[in-house]
Amino acid sequence: MLWFVPLLPLLAAPVIYGLGKRWLGDDRGRAALALAGVAITVATLLLASVAVTADWGGTYRWSSLIVLSIGMTPASAVFAIVVPLIAAPIIVYSAYHEASSVSDGGTARSPVGLVALLTAFVGAMELLVLAEDFVTLLIAWELVGACSWALIAHEWQKTGNLRDAAWAFLVTRFGDLGLYIAAAAVFAGTGSFAFDELSRLDGWLLDVFVAGAVLAAAAKSAQVPFSPWLFAAMSGPTPVSALLHAATMVAAGIYLVIRLHTELSAVAWFGPVAIALGLATALSGGIVACLQGHAKKLLAASTSAQYGLMWLAAGAGFPGIALVHFVTHAFTKAALFLAAGIAERHVGSYSLNAMRLGRLLPGVAAAAMVASLALAGVVPLSAAWSKEKIVTAAGHQASWLAVIAAVAGGLSALYATRFQLLAFGRGRHDHTSAASSRSGHSRAEGISLYLLAAGTLALSLLWWPGVGNSLADLLSVHFPKTRLWELILSLLLVALGVGLGTWAVRREMAGAGRHGAMRASMADWLGLPTLTARGADAVMMFSHGLARFDDRAVDAGIRGSARFGVWLARLGERRGEGAFDGATSQLAKGVDWAGQVARRAHTGQMHHYYTGIAAGLAAILIILSIGALL
Repeated sequence: MLWFVPLLPLLAAPVIYGLGKRWLGDDRGRAALALAGVAITVATLLLASVAVTADWGGTYRWSSLIVLSIGMTPASAVFAIVVPLIAAPIIVYSAYHEASSVSDGGTARSPVGLVALLTAFVGAMELLVLAEDFVTLLIAWELVGACSWALIAHEWQKTGNLRDAAWAFLVTRFGDLGLYIAAAAVFAGTGSFAFDELSRLDGWLLDVFVAGAVLAAAAKSAQVPFSPWLFAAMSGPTPVSALLHAATMVAAGIYLVIRLHTELSAVAWFGPVAIALGLATALSGGIVACLQGHAKKLLAASTSAQYGLMWLAAGAGFPGIALVHFVTHAFTKAALFLAAGIAERHVGSYSLNAMRLGRLLPGVAAAAMVASLALAGVVPLSAAWSKEKIVTAAGHQASWLAVIAAVAGGLSALYATRFQLLAFGRGRHDHTSAASSRSGHSRAEGISLYLLAAGTLALSLLWWPGVGNSLADLLSVHFPKTRLWELILSLLLVALGVGLGTWAVRREMAGAGRHGAMRASMADWLGLPTLTARGADAVMMFSHGLARFDDRAVDAGIRGSARFGVWLARLGERRGEGAFDGATSQLAKGVDWAGQVARRAHTGQMHHYYTGIAAGLAAILIILSIGALL
C-alpha cells in the first residue's frame, strides 16, 4: 500500500496536464485546475499520514540481486507529511499566479504544465524520502533532478532561462555522481543495495560510501562550493522557487544526511567535514543575503545559509534538530517566496529597491512579517526555537562553535530585516490607489500565503514547556539542553542583526540603490560564479589545446603511419610478389630434387640393401676406433 503515496501524484500529473488544457479558459478553469492539484496533494498527505500509523511498507523484486523497497522511519515520516503539506498552498498559488502573468511575447502563460510538474515533483520527492535501498533512492533522485530542470526552464521563451536550468542541472548532476559511487561501494562491500545492510560495511569502502554521500547531499542542499546554482534556479517561476527551497530539491540533501546519519557518523571525519561545510555556507550565505538587492536571490542565499545550519547540527551529532529546523524553515521560506512573487506582480521587478509595498499590501506585509521574524530568529516564533537548538548543539562540540553559530543567526536577523523593510516597508508606494492594490494578485494567492504564515505561527508552540521533549520522544531523537549564556548571546546577536538591518535599509534608501562593483561581486556569491566561469574557461582552453595537439601531432603521426603502410603495399605490389613467388618456386624445385635423390636408393634389390648396411656398419666401427685412439 505504501507505493500509492509516491505513485498517486506521479500518475496523476499527466492526467492533470491532459484535462487541464480543456479546463483552462476562465476563472472556473483555474479553480478546477487548482482543485485538482490540491485534491491529489491532500490525498497524498492523507495516505502518508495513514502509512505512519499503519506501519505500511512495500517491496518489488526486480531481480535476484535488486529489490526495490520503501518504508517509514521517523525522518521519512516527517518529510513525507511536510512535502504535500507545503505543496498544497503553493499549487493553489501557481494556478492563479501563473495564469495572471504575462510572458515576454505578451501572451498569458498557461499554468497547466506548471501545476502538473509541481504535482509530479511531490511524487518524486515522496519516493525519495520513502526509499529503503539505493536503487529506489537513485530512481527518485533522478526524477527530482529532472523535475527541477523542467520547472526552472518552465518559462523557456525568456532569454537565459534554458541556460540557467542547464547550469543548475549540471552542477547538481556532478554531485549526483557521488550517490552512484556510494551505491557502488555499498554493493561491493555487502552484496546488496539495502539500507539495512549498511552496518556490514567497513574499511575503505565505508570511507568511499561516506564521501560519495556527502558529495551528493552537499550539491543538492546548495552547500559551498555548490551554492551558486540556487541563483540560476531563480529563473523559474515563483511557485517553483517556493517548493524547491522549502520542501523538495534542496531538502533532498539534508534528508540524506539525516536518514543515514548513523552510518555516516561511523567515519570519524564526517562530523568535522559536515560542521565545516555547514558553518562556511551559513556565514557566506548570510553575507551574500545581506548584500543582495534581488528579492528571490536574497531568499535563495538565505536557503543555503539555513541548510548550512542544519548541516552544522547533523555534524555535531544532533540530526533530530536538523529535522525540526527543516520543518520550521519550510513554512517560513515558502511564505516569503510567495510574498516576493506578489510584490513582483505589483511592481514588475524583483528589485527590493522598487518595492516597499507595506501600505499598499497590508495583509501580505503582515504575513511576510510573521515569516521574516521567524527567519530572523525572534522569540517566540517557530524557527527561533530550532535555531537556538542548533546553537546549543554546536556548543556541545565546542564553545567557539556556538559563538560562530550565533553569529550566523545574527546574519539571519540582518537579512530578514532587510527583506521585510525593503519589500514591505512604507515609503515608495504609500500614495498608490487602493484599486491597484486589488489588481496585482488574486484572493487565492493571498490565502495561500496566509496559510503558510499560519503554519509558522502554529509551530511556535515548540516554545511551550514540554512540547520539545514530547516531540523528541515522538521522533526518537535527543535535543540538548539549552545553556543560558548561549541563549543570551544568541538573542543579543539577533537584536543586533535587526538593528543593523534597519540601519542598512535606511542607508540604502538614502543612497538610492547605488552600489559599487565590489558589492555586486560579493552579492553574487562572493565572486564564486566568476571564479567557476574562469575555471571553466581554463578547462576549455586546455581542452582546445589538447584538440590542437591531437590535430597536429596525433593525427600527423597517424597520417605518416598510413603513408608508410601505403608505400609498403605498393612496394609489395611491384617487387614483393615476384620475390615471394620466386622463393616459393625455388623451394619447390629443391624439394623435388631431394625427392628424386631419395628415390634412387630404393632399387628393390636385396643385395643393394645388404651392401648399404655393411657399409654403414663399417663406417660406425671406423668412427669408434678413432674415438678410442683419441
